[in-house]
Amino acid sequence: MKVTNKTILITGANRGIGKTILESVLAHGAAKVYAAVRDVSTVLPLVEAYGDKVVPVAIDLSQPETIAAAAQTAHDVDIVINNAGVLKTAGALDAHSIESLEFEFDVNVFGFLRVARAFAPVLKANGGGALVQLNSVVSIKSFANYATYSASKAASYSLTQSLRDSLSEQGTHVLSVHPGPIATDMGEASGLIEIAEPASVVSEALIEGLENETFHVFPDTMAKQFEGAYKGFAEAIVEPQMAEA
Repeated sequence: MKVTNKTILITGANRGIGKTILESVLAHGAAKVYAAVRDVSTVLPLVEAYGDKVVPVAIDLSQPETIAAAAQTAHDVDIVINNAGVLKTAGALDAHSIESLEFEFDVNVFGFLRVARAFAPVLKANGGGALVQLNSVVSIKSFANYATYSASKAASYSLTQSLRDSLSEQGTHVLSVHPGPIATDMGEASGLIEIAEPASVVSEALIEGLENETFHVFPDTMAKQFEGAYKGFAEAIVEPQMAEA
């Protein structure tokens, strides 16, 4: 699936990886991008830069009604890229770990599922298309200082696998993207900015993954190290269609 001439919705498209994905898909010939953000005024610079190819739409992943409304607005969408997410630096035994976990699950897990449920019928009606989820390397390896974030991304990755099987029946391709540290505000908040790579490595790898119809995308240097160790398990267990017991 090429992004050329496609209509694409990107959550969290006003900054960081989401903004770079928006710029990349337009550079690759996308016809229109719905920039789905909590505050649509933050998308105005992108509208000024790209004109009517960028359409602001309000989405808050913690507010189901905004997602349902966006699915009505973006009824012509071919590809949905769920990029928006939140990060709390919390260890499992920290005083605020439960609050952090609840906050991250509401956005990173329930928010993703809300997007998938709202847009699955839209994608089906438009011929299948694709659903892309921005997961993380921490979805397959937890880190003590990011215990709650890792848990939320592990859960979203599990959902991504299930959705791949469920949505294949309607011809929707599902892509799971697993970046390591990326030079964004979230990358800086994580304390890993010194080893972070540009967001463009994620956007370009994502586009290539869509074109090749792969399931996993490990875009950057750290992610590729994870891929090297994980590839055998993924190819033997995660990626094949396996009959349920």
